[in-house]
Amino acid sequence: MKPKVYLETTIVSYYTGRPTRDLLIAARQEETRALWPRLTSDFDTYISALVLEESSVGNPDFVKKRKSVVQPFPALETTDEAKALAVQLLQAKAIPDPYPEDALHIAIAAVNGIDIILSLNFKHINNPLQFGKIRKTVESMGYQCPEICSPEQLLENEDD
Repeated sequence: MKPKVYLETTIVSYYTGRPTRDLLIAARQEETRALWPRLTSDFDTYISALVLEESSVGNPDFVKKRKSVVQPFPALETTDEAKALAVQLLQAKAIPDPYPEDALHIAIAAVNGIDIILSLNFKHINNPLQFGKIRKTVESMGYQCPEICSPEQLLENEDD
């Protein structure tokens, strides 16, 4: 059985982003691009309606590109269960109040039994200082907490 992976919007943005001279961003783009072909062969990969919504903002050419690359992946709905879990993540301060979308990404993945959330949002989602609060809140609501990692971390783990 393939692991179930949820692509948070930063993954889509890095995959489709312009080349850059910023070495850190360029490295993250390269890791994302290296992983991308495996998302259909080695994993059951999902996005959400929220990813589609966030991917629809900005330069029309990049919007078209982002929507095109996520087309193969089924979109998970934003259910009342996910909304309730997102509220709990915000109330527990697992995700800061000004970022309800970040809480919703985690909640959508958790209520749908996703194994791994891929994210390059190191402030609020893929943040080891917050992960304990995220896990505790998700599990207190009766869900299994997905692991959260970057493409680089996932590729490192797959090499073992």
